[in-house]
Order: sequence, then C-alpha cells, then structure tokens
Amino acid sequence: MDKIPGNLIVLSAPSGAGKTSLVKAVIERLDRVAASVSHTTRARRPNEVDGRDYFFVSTSEFENMIARGDFIEHAEVFGNLYGTSQSEIQKMLDNGFDLLLEIDWQGARSIRQSHPRARSIFILPPSGAALRERLLGRAGDDPDVIEKRMQAAVSEMSHYAEYEFLLINDDFERTLDEFCVIIRACRLSTDSQRVRLASTLDQLMASAVTI
Repeated sequence: MDKIPGNLIVLSAPSGAGKTSLVKAVIERLDRVAASVSHTTRARRPNEVDGRDYFFVSTSEFENMIARGDFIEHAEVFGNLYGTSQSEIQKMLDNGFDLLLEIDWQGARSIRQSHPRARSIFILPPSGAALRERLLGRAGDDPDVIEKRMQAAVSEMSHYAEYEFLLINDDFERTLDEFCVIIRACRLSTDSQRVRLASTLDQLMASAVTI
C-alpha cells in the first residue's frame, strides 16, 4: 500500500492566545503529528533551541534564501523576518506526518494558494484582558513590544472568518480535545482515505461493475 500522505494544517492566532502550548500538547497526545519549524532572524529567547523552535539565521542568510526561492512564504513581523521552507514541509508530508504550521493570516493566505488541500484553524483568547495578562507573563518581551502586540491583535483576530475551524482557548484541556478532533477528522478526508483504503475501494468499485 502507498504511504498515506500527511495533512498540512495552518494555525493562526494573536500572540498570547496559547497556540504554541496547544501545538506541543497535541504532538504529545497524537501520533504522526509534527510542528513545522520556521526560519527567523529574531533573537533566540531563553530555553529556545535552534532547529526545534526555529531555525535562527542572520538577516543576510535569510535574504539569500529568499533569492534562491527556498520559502513558500515569508514576512516581516515586528521588525524580524520569518519564513517557511517548502522543502521541509514537503518532506514531512511525504513521510505521512500531519504538519502543524503556525503562521499569521497573511502567510495563511499564501499557503492556501500554494496548498489548496491545507486545512486551517484560528485560535482566539477568551478575552482582551486574558490576552494582555498572558503577554505580560511572557519573559523577554519589553513593554513597548507587548503594546505593539496588543495593537496588532485586533487586526489579526479580525481575519478569523477566513479559517475553516475556530477555537477559543478559554479552557486548555477542552480546547486541546477539540484540536485533536479536528486533526482526526482531517485524517478521514476522502484524499487520505483514498490511499488508506485503496484495496477496499478498488474491490467495491469492481463489485459495482459486475452487478
């Protein structure tokens, strides 16, 4: 039987909505799920690991990758560059992993154009007050950066209707359960099932012809 292709699942949320924590928990709970690792020029935060959280590169190296056409999408966010490698995505999908891609709404639009089969989820915080509290608790960000993120959050959240699924992260465990349900549903799509059930479908179609 051919290898079952993985699903590309795009995730967007304002900073502080809990997206990264949910991604880590989903990967621990479900098999064959991985997170896409983006390239960035921003400084590495404490406890972040190169190649696990991001590929941390210099601005000149990032610009060289743009020139070579390595990125499926790239953008500047708060003065830092972020990009998604086409080859890294395709390798994981070909190996049968459902790949979670954390990206902003502009990047999500680009991904939809290049990968029309991609699914998309938007994650919202329960309230503006909760969002601010989470941002204040994040180590390493200056107060002016937090204010910029708060100002950008309203613009980011206004694009939630462009996504197929919407989660509000008010209760982490419940939101995690809902997240897992979405991934399992993606695995039952016709495209995935056509490969998984190839012999059964061929037999059924052959039987239909003989009737």
